[in-house]
Amino acid sequence: MEKIKFGIFGLGRGSGFYDGVAANNGEVVAVCDFDEEKLKKAKEEHSEVTTYTDFDEFINHEGLEAVFLCNYFHEHTPYAIKALEKNIHVLSECTSNISMGEGVALVRAVEKSKAFYMIAENYPFMKCNQEMRKVYRSGVLGKALFAEGEYNHPIVSQEEINKYCPTSKHWRYHIPRIYYITHSLGPLMYITGAFPKRVTAMPIFGPLNEENGGGSLYWRLPDRSAVVTCLNDDDSVFRVTGWSHFGGHANSYRVCGELGQMMNPFGENDKVTLAFNKIHTPEGMPRESTYEADFEPESKAAAERAGHGGGDFFIVREFFNSIRENRKPLFDEYFATTMASVAILGHRSAMEYGKPYDIPDFRKEEDRALYENDFLTPCYDSKGNPPTIANTERAEYIPTEESMKAYDEAIAKYRANRK
Repeated sequence: MEKIKFGIFGLGRGSGFYDGVAANNGEVVAVCDFDEEKLKKAKEEHSEVTTYTDFDEFINHEGLEAVFLCNYFHEHTPYAIKALEKNIHVLSECTSNISMGEGVALVRAVEKSKAFYMIAENYPFMKCNQEMRKVYRSGVLGKALFAEGEYNHPIVSQEEINKYCPTSKHWRYHIPRIYYITHSLGPLMYITGAFPKRVTAMPIFGPLNEENGGGSLYWRLPDRSAVVTCLNDDDSVFRVTGWSHFGGHANSYRVCGELGQMMNPFGENDKVTLAFNKIHTPEGMPRESTYEADFEPESKAAAERAGHGGGDFFIVREFFNSIRENRKPLFDEYFATTMASVAILGHRSAMEYGKPYDIPDFRKEEDRALYENDFLTPCYDSKGNPPTIANTERAEYIPTEESMKAYDEAIAKYRANRK
C-alpha cells in the first residue's frame, strides 16, 4: 500500500496530525501557514517537510495528493475549491461553509472534480458514538424516533479567552454559537443515518460580564447557545445545541428508538447506557445496562494516542481509505453542507424566535439555485470586510466599533500584565 502524500494548511490545529497521518500510512510532504514562526518550528521538528506561506504554491507541490484545511473556522471554502480544481482531495476542519452560497459553490466544485471532499468531524468516532452506531445498526432498538446531542464547552477563564479569541475581529468574537454545531449534530447523523430537512431554533440568552465571563475579558455575544430542533428525512427528530457556553464541559448523546434507547453518561465518552422497553427486551439481554465501549483491537493503540477521544485518528483513516478504495467518504460534501445549513438557517430561525426553515438538498440543482447568491456571514472575512448578518437577535448586543475597541484594549492590558 503506497503512502498518500499529504499537505497541511494551518499549523495551529494542523500540527497535531503528523502521528495520525503516519499511523494511516500517509506522509506529510508539505505544510502551509501565514505565520513564519510556525513554519520554522515545523521545519525544526520535521526537516523533510517543505514549507510554504503561499497557498497557491503549496497546492502545486510536486506529487501532492491530498490536503488538510486547518485554517480559520470561517475561511475553508475558497481554499477547498482551489484544491478541488486541481483534483487534490480535501479534508476540511470545522465547518465546510460559512454562508449558504459558499455551500453551493463547494458542492459544485466537488462534483466537477476528480477528487473527494470530506469534513473532518471527529466526535462521531469517539468510543461511545462508534458503539451506538453498531447498536443502532444491529436493529435491536428499532427505528430511531428521537435523538439529542449536546456540546458544552464554556470558555470563561482569562487565559482561555486570550488564547481562543485574541482580537475583536477574530471569528470567535462574532460567530453565533449555533454555527459550531458539528460536534452535537454530526454524531447523531452518523449513528442513525438521518439527514435534517427542516430546522427551527430558539436562542438561550445569557450575556457574559465581568462576574461570569472571565473577568475583564469577555466578548459581546449574549447567547450562550441555541436549542435546535430538526425534522429529518426519516421522520425522526433531533434536538441539539451548538457550541454551548453553560453547565459543565462535556458532550452527551441519546438516541431513542421504537423499542429502547441508548446514551453515553454525561461526560463519559467511553461508556454506553442501553435500556429497553419492558416488553421489548431482547432475549438474553438485561433490560438496562451500562458498559464500557472500546475501539477495535487493530486501531486501539493508535486511536488512544490521538486527540478528541480518538476521533483525530479515525477521520484520517476514513479519508485515506476513501481515496484508496475510490469511494466517497462517510462525511462527504452533502453531509458537510447539510450540517452547515442547519447551523446557518438555524441561526436565522433563532433570530426570528423559532421560524422554521427548510434545509436544502444540495444534490438537487433546484435547491442550490435558491441559495447560490446568499453570502450572508456573521464574521469578518480575510480581507477585513465586516459581517453582513447580525450574530444575535438582541440589537443592543450586536458588536460595535466601541465594544470591539474596548475588547482589544482589555486584551492588550491583560497581556501586558502577564509579562
